[in-house]
Amino acid sequence: MPRYKLTIEYDGTPFAGWQVQAGGITVQGVIEAAIEAFVGAKTSIQGAGRTDAGVHALGQVAHADLAKDWDTDTVRDALNAHLRPHPVAVLAVEKVADDFDARFSATRRHYLYRIVNRRPDLALDRNFAWRVPKPLDERAMQDAARHLVGKHDFTTFRSADCQARSPVKTLDRLEVTRAGEAVTVAASARSFLQHQVRSMVGSLVHVGEGKWSLDDMAKALAACDRATCGQVAPPEGLCLVRVDY
Repeated sequence: MPRYKLTIEYDGTPFAGWQVQAGGITVQGVIEAAIEAFVGAKTSIQGAGRTDAGVHALGQVAHADLAKDWDTDTVRDALNAHLRPHPVAVLAVEKVADDFDARFSATRRHYLYRIVNRRPDLALDRNFAWRVPKPLDERAMQDAARHLVGKHDFTTFRSADCQARSPVKTLDRLEVTRAGEAVTVAASARSFLQHQVRSMVGSLVHVGEGKWSLDDMAKALAACDRATCGQVAPPEGLCLVRVDY
């Protein structure tokens, strides 16, 4: 059975997340339905990351085993035809080795969180950014972000429902930048805990608003206690940008 790697873009707004679940439409679910409509058989796919409800992707990756050796462009175009009108697009399809695994073969995942720092409500970006009305000090946020880079126990920034075996992760990059009213937080690591990026961003915003000091961020990390997390940033600002292999 040939194995295909799918690179996928989606607007997470209407979905209950990536992973198939009862009682909600999911990105994985609509892609699997598109594959079934194309090949005539039920097929499960494995994604690189289980994005939450409302979270977007520019470069999600999944793999699927199909019974026939199809041309990759044919697979891409057929899936996109069956995915309409869902806001999901298969950008590229590649044939890969049988041992390729979209989740476990990944060496790094890159997320971007978008904040719009202004008082007026969002119109065009309302589903794609977090509006923070209070002025943010992005330099203080960047200084605080440095406390989180490296190998740590990230229990403080982990969802209570997270199923990861260990809260210890190595955060390779956490950078805060500003361009006008747009403040972005870029995070890179081999893997993340559930809600980790959104929890870190929410706490960084506390620093940017002056509610927390740099020491408060360091203490929150060291506490290894979910109760000390500042807040969880809303899902609409988060996007899975790329997965490296």
